[in-house]
Amino acid sequence: MNTHATIAVGLSGGVDSSLAACLLKEQGYRVIGLTMKIWKGAYRIQEGLKHACFGPGEEEDIATCERLSSMLGIPYHVIDLSDAYEQYVIEYFKREYKSGRTPNPCIICNRELKFGFLVDKAREAGISFDLFATGHYVRTETIDGITYLKQALDVRKDQSYFLYGLDSERLKSIRFPLGGMTKEEVREAARRYGLETADKPESQDFIAGGDYAPLFEGEEPAPGDIVDLSGKVLGRHRGLPFYTIGQRRGLGISVGTEPLYVVGLDAKQNRVIVGPNHGLFAAGLESDAFRVQDPALIGTTFSCLVKIRQNHAPAQGTAEVRRDGSAHIEFEIAQRAVAPGQSAVLYDTEGRVLGGGIIERAIMAE
Repeated sequence: MNTHATIAVGLSGGVDSSLAACLLKEQGYRVIGLTMKIWKGAYRIQEGLKHACFGPGEEEDIATCERLSSMLGIPYHVIDLSDAYEQYVIEYFKREYKSGRTPNPCIICNRELKFGFLVDKAREAGISFDLFATGHYVRTETIDGITYLKQALDVRKDQSYFLYGLDSERLKSIRFPLGGMTKEEVREAARRYGLETADKPESQDFIAGGDYAPLFEGEEPAPGDIVDLSGKVLGRHRGLPFYTIGQRRGLGISVGTEPLYVVGLDAKQNRVIVGPNHGLFAAGLESDAFRVQDPALIGTTFSCLVKIRQNHAPAQGTAEVRRDGSAHIEFEIAQRAVAPGQSAVLYDTEGRVLGGGIIERAIMAE
């Protein structure tokens, strides 16, 4: 039993973080609930839409967390991070999309806010705790003094892709009590505890309703041309932020019998470039600001499994992590829709996260 350790749990109002708090209290920790407030009503996002991380449903989530904390008899604090969220997540998201890239706001939010500012600001406010925990589906493992993220037992729910930015030192004081459970087991346990969140639907979208348009109000992206690989104009697009590499639907064009996909976004000329499916396959990629858990990997080339988006099956490849912080990654078999702005995350065969970085460019297959 951990009768002398105090652990702060990041509560979101969902079943996963709620159960994490219950399990840790049962294990003997002194539990504190923390929620980061990120919504301040600056965007005209319709209420009542499908639940998401960012939107007007935040007040309802905080009320849920308050009821849970009351039921468990634990202290509960809301930390206002709305300004930091605007600066680090929203502005990043808009800047990347307007540059013709496909950002992943969850990775930035986790690294900078949930496991960064939330912990730091809580301590600055005089809230004392030894450890921090969340309801993410991921495990950790320490080898030779280095703590690695490791895929969750339930690989269908694994969230290690989003958390690769957590270094070994931070991971040593973080706990993930759901990493060895399936989603079904989590819901069953939540029902046993009598949690109101037991059957609450999951929030998959970054923004309520999945529509990014409200973020660009007052600075609407300019329409432009949709062109083929030769530069021939085939139609018009409504703004680069509404398109992503590999997209087929919603293009509003039809040429010949072969389906067309978004194969590139040209921010300089404000063009969406389309082409056949085979034009989406890349032999590898380049990444800047690449980080690895084990510094001994820097300056080496090694075999690994590479994941280029959350729902991508890791592909066999090799990675060269250079001393300047960049990385060159090659796939054994060409991979489809490698999107600049997304992240490439490296794993070993045991599911440990070796490192990761944001994709700068795809190296197209010949």
